[in-house]
Amino acid sequence: MKIKFLGAAKTVTGSKYLLTHKSGRKVIIDFGMFQGPHEIEKRNRDDFGVDFTSVDAILLTHAHLDHVGMLPVLSKKGFNGKIIATPATYDIANIVLLDSAHLQQEEVETENRRRMRRGEPQVEALYGVKDATEIARKFLYPVSYGETIEVFPDFNVTFRDAGHILGSSFLEIETEGKKLIFSGDLGNYNKPVIRDPQPISLTDADFVFLESTYGNRNHKSIEESKHELLEAIKETYRRGGNALIPSFAIERTQDILYFLREFYERGKLPPVKVFLDSPMAIETNTIFRIHKECYDEEARKLIEEGKDLFKFPGLKITRSVQASKEINYVKHGAVIIAGSGMCTGGRIKHHLKHNLWREESSVIFVGYQAKGTLGRKIVDGEKVVKIYGEEIAVKARIYTIGGFSAHADRRELLSWLSSVKKGATVFHVHGEEESLNAMKEAVESMGYKGYIPEYLEEIEI
Repeated sequence: MKIKFLGAAKTVTGSKYLLTHKSGRKVIIDFGMFQGPHEIEKRNRDDFGVDFTSVDAILLTHAHLDHVGMLPVLSKKGFNGKIIATPATYDIANIVLLDSAHLQQEEVETENRRRMRRGEPQVEALYGVKDATEIARKFLYPVSYGETIEVFPDFNVTFRDAGHILGSSFLEIETEGKKLIFSGDLGNYNKPVIRDPQPISLTDADFVFLESTYGNRNHKSIEESKHELLEAIKETYRRGGNALIPSFAIERTQDILYFLREFYERGKLPPVKVFLDSPMAIETNTIFRIHKECYDEEARKLIEEGKDLFKFPGLKITRSVQASKEINYVKHGAVIIAGSGMCTGGRIKHHLKHNLWREESSVIFVGYQAKGTLGRKIVDGEKVVKIYGEEIAVKARIYTIGGFSAHADRRELLSWLSSVKKGATVFHVHGEEESLNAMKEAVESMGYKGYIPEYLEEIEI
């Protein structure tokens, strides 16, 4: 068995792995988009040295852009295999890919107008809506948690609940007499709505491919983080400003709405107007309501009591561009939830442009901010940032609340791994180098063999 690391090697994004069986048949696990600095994002245009017409199947751990965002490119490259994932992952992936296609087309049209004025050659998007729609037709093989699929002879995979986002999975693979585990993204424990990650079933695994996004730190508890969120909103309201929450449309937004509903029902939320200004998050709410099979017991109980988990008085849904623009006239008492979570695009950038320079306003970060992103620059304390070509002073109060992360922290990752037999090889992926090195040192002290792969490195196991 050969494994080639096509992404998430010494980076957080771009998750994708090529597995080549001794028979020559091939499987890809995830096919995500690189995000962050330009030198990382330009990898999205690499050919990866792979003949995609020979790939039998793609196994998807979950539907975040950095795990599925490059799937439409495969249509152009001749992939004609099956895509295997949970039903919830299919539904969310369709939203994610169409949104990505629309954003790319808009960005390319803007860039090409600039290039035309400068007399420079035109550029093309990685893919368009047609490509995203075409790859969606290949989503033909849904799988349930705990179900073992024979992808081809001597290659069996079982999907387990990773507790990361709705429908997320980690993969247990048995092939060539070896046992492998791909963690995908492992979830933070005690989150609302979805279940905690399942324990590893394949405890005698030989190889574990372990995400290490938070391999060098632990999160605060959910209860502590909820308190911080409520206090940040209250303080902003008292100062007379608006609270901006850059939020990932999938999972994080639903978590925040769940908590805000809870605050309202307990009489703790000040008289704010909460704007959900993310068409993608609005669509995702619908998908959440469909896939109750992914809910934990607490969420199921609330549903049985007739509650809508993501709705409460004072919540305003803004679908149209015009409705989004009208929020700019609100100078006090608004809580604005908008994407993207790292402020790399979407409607949050417009709201930052109108509020970031205001001392009475706040930006509340509730998720990971990758190096090179606008969100990371703000979190790191830059005094001036550029938004749509204009320099904007950072005078709003900045809050960072790490406990809402959808990723397991260091303690949870090591606990989850500990059921695997000692002596197994752990490949550290999906993290920045500091985090990867910290996890490698930790797992080696527990009796495992640690290894940090390079981008496009191929190994034989």
